[in-house]
Amino acid sequence: MLKRVDRVQIAVADSGAAEKVVAEVFGGELVRRDKATPLVAKRSTMQAGSSLIEILEPDGTGAVQDFVSKWGSGLFGAGFSVDDPDAAAHHLAKCGVSFEQSAGQLYLDPGATFGMRTVISQHHERAPVGAIKWAYEVTNVVGDWKAASDRYARIFVLDVAKFSPIESKQFGYTGTLTLFDPPARLDRIEIAQITDANLAMGRFHQRRGDSLYMFFVETDDVGALEQRLQARGSRFAAHTRDDAGLAELFIHPSAFLGVLVGVSRTEHAWTWSGDPNRAKRAAKERALKRGT
Repeated sequence: MLKRVDRVQIAVADSGAAEKVVAEVFGGELVRRDKATPLVAKRSTMQAGSSLIEILEPDGTGAVQDFVSKWGSGLFGAGFSVDDPDAAAHHLAKCGVSFEQSAGQLYLDPGATFGMRTVISQHHERAPVGAIKWAYEVTNVVGDWKAASDRYARIFVLDVAKFSPIESKQFGYTGTLTLFDPPARLDRIEIAQITDANLAMGRFHQRRGDSLYMFFVETDDVGALEQRLQARGSRFAAHTRDDAGLAELFIHPSAFLGVLVGVSRTEHAWTWSGDPNRAKRAAKERALKRGT
C-alpha cells in the first residue's frame, strides 16, 4: 500500500523562521500555506527534492501545541503516499485503525503506529527542487521492533520478505527496515529497538518513549550540502568519506528545527539496506568520474 516516504511534519513555534531554515539548508521552496485542521495548526508546505516538508505552527489547543509546549521544535509526524487513499482508508478501517480524514489526507491515531504520528496522502510525482533528491526514511524508535514490524506489515500492506534486518553497535539499536519497493527505491520506515540506553538514541527513547527520532534524505552531492551548512554556520558531522567523496553526514538538531537529519549520497544507503555491492559499484563509478 505505501508507495513513498512522501513528507515529514515538523512542529515549530514560528513557521516564518522555519521556512527560512528549510530554504537555506535544503533549497526548499514554498508550495502553499494553509491549515491542518485535525492538528489545529497553521501549515507551510515546502518542497525539497521531490518530497514535502510540512511546517506546523500551533493555531490553538491541539496536538501540535501540546508537542511544542513539551518538546519545543521537532519532528512531529511522518507522511506516506499511496495510489488510492480511499482504498487505504477502507483497509485501515478493516484493520481497526482509527483515523481522521481531512482535505484528502488520512491522519492516523498514533496509538496504532507506536508513537509515529502518520499522515497518508495521494501519491504525486514531483520534479525535484533544491539541494536533495528526496526523503527516503523515517526512524521509529520502539520498545519491541518485532511487534512494530508485524503491525506495519499488516496495516500498511507491506511484504516482510522485502524487509532488511539492521543492527548498529555504534548507535545502539537493532531492528528492521520496512522497505516498500526494493530494489527500485529505498523508501522505508526504520524500526529501531534500543540495545544501549546510554547512547543518544537510547536516551531519546528513555525521554519520549516510542516515537519518531529522525529522518534521512538522499542527494547526488553530499559535499555541496556540506558547503551549504558551513556557509550558515550550522552544526553537522561528516560521517563517511570514500574515494568518491563525502558519502554521509548528519545534521544536528540545532541546525534544523530541532530535528536530527541524516544525509546519504545516492545509492550509498544500500550499504546497510540489503545490497552493499550495489553501493560499492555506485561509489566506484562515481570515483572513476571524479578522476576523469
